[in-house]
Amino acid sequence: MPALNPATMSGMISVAFHTAIYNPLYNGLVFLVDALPSHDVGLAVIALTIVVRVILYPLSRRAVIAQEQMKKIAPLIEELKEKYKNDREQQGRAIFELYREHDVHPFASFALILVQLPILFALYWVFALGGLPEVNISLLYSFVPQPTEVNMEFFGLINMGGRSLVLALLAAATQLAYTRLSMGAPKKHVPAKVPASGKQSFGADMARSFDMQARYVMPIIIGVIAYTIPAAAPLYWVTSNTFMIIQEYLAGRRFRAT
Repeated sequence: MPALNPATMSGMISVAFHTAIYNPLYNGLVFLVDALPSHDVGLAVIALTIVVRVILYPLSRRAVIAQEQMKKIAPLIEELKEKYKNDREQQGRAIFELYREHDVHPFASFALILVQLPILFALYWVFALGGLPEVNISLLYSFVPQPTEVNMEFFGLINMGGRSLVLALLAAATQLAYTRLSMGAPKKHVPAKVPASGKQSFGADMARSFDMQARYVMPIIIGVIAYTIPAAAPLYWVTSNTFMIIQEYLAGRRFRAT
């Protein structure tokens, strides 16, 4: 079978993206704009986000469960790291075997983020390429009516096709809040015993670095990116984070140290 050239591969990816992500999202957005009495694009984005979150609920719930399971087996993982500290290959095998025994899916949260990225890209392209307020009739499904009016001003305050500092700050704040809720309060740093070499554990340093980046650096990055793209995308992110925060509260989670 002959290898596909880059142009052909790019074309196939583009077709798949439009067929599976962009077109359904665009039609859903246009349908909601038409259905809402105010024809407010911002409200349509919020409604569409809620629909997407409901569809992704099984995956997000799995991610929450995985986080809880990871916390429960954390002491066992540390024991394995200490036991096989001189054999990284065996250490990796032992940890993955532990995941298998306890039915833990450590990449569930990562999968949830990966699923949402194409949706964010699609929202960006809808507004960056002028898909609204002018409706591209050629992309509409037969059962989706063309709106008689498209209101780009969210509550008359924020243009969904422009940049918004308010939504960028809210995107960063809700990401910070969700991370705080899902990861728990930062643990008080207890100085570990320093090895004879005088150097701290590389694994411990990496863990602290990851914790710091996940809690504080990532929300800042999200806020900066949110300010450089059309406001519809950060509105989606704010609504999605708010949905997940409410979901975890309903599941009995609280802002507390773990």
